[in-house]
Amino acid sequence: MIIILASIYSKKQVKLESEIALLTERNEKEILKTQLEIQEDISNKISREIHDNISLGLTLSKLQITNYLELDQSNKHLLTSSVELITKSLKDLNDISKSLDSSQLFSHGLIDVLKAETEVIGRSKIVDVVFEVRGEVLFLNSEKELLIFRIFQEACNNILKHAKASNITIDLTYERDYVHLKISDNGIGFKIEETMKAKEIRKMSGLKNIHQRAEIMGAETYIYSTPNIGTTIHIKIPLNQIEP
Repeated sequence: MIIILASIYSKKQVKLESEIALLTERNEKEILKTQLEIQEDISNKISREIHDNISLGLTLSKLQITNYLELDQSNKHLLTSSVELITKSLKDLNDISKSLDSSQLFSHGLIDVLKAETEVIGRSKIVDVVFEVRGEVLFLNSEKELLIFRIFQEACNNILKHAKASNITIDLTYERDYVHLKISDNGIGFKIEETMKAKEIRKMSGLKNIHQRAEIMGAETYIYSTPNIGTTIHIKIPLNQIEP
């Protein structure tokens, strides 16, 4: 009888621990989703601020200089140069504003926004960028597409900051059960295990953000890196997963 009671207690204890672990995991995901929603809200507000105030101020300055240039040609070269600089700044700010504004993604779709972002990176002349889409394109829900887009941005940002790469390749592959996002570079790479052990938190924060966003989608994250050869980040997103 004692053995039977002990066995029943043990099973109930295991079940209880399992339920607690499941609830903890769900709560952690909900907290993470809330944090990301707050980040998106802040990004959208910054985007509107850039568009409504900073861009407007620069536009007015450009118009004033242009008008003055029509009246006085004595400083034509200097004023024309100033107008060109303001025009470039307005273009750069517009690109930044679009990158921060999640409504751009909802309006145009994942592939079009990824294409636009790769064009912006390419125009920087820092790296050459190749973007390829494979398979039959499937439309995902907007929250999932936003997470994929932010992962792409985080990965490219890491490459531009740390990798010293000259080439970036982005592959978006649609399969029956999965969408694969692969972002590869030919940069300096790093030793993953040694970096994790060294707890270089600031350098790894970008990778942590990628893992967290992938986790919300139930996606798997693979990172392959070889020093002096490059790095590949592979996100495997299930299509039959409950949508975030």
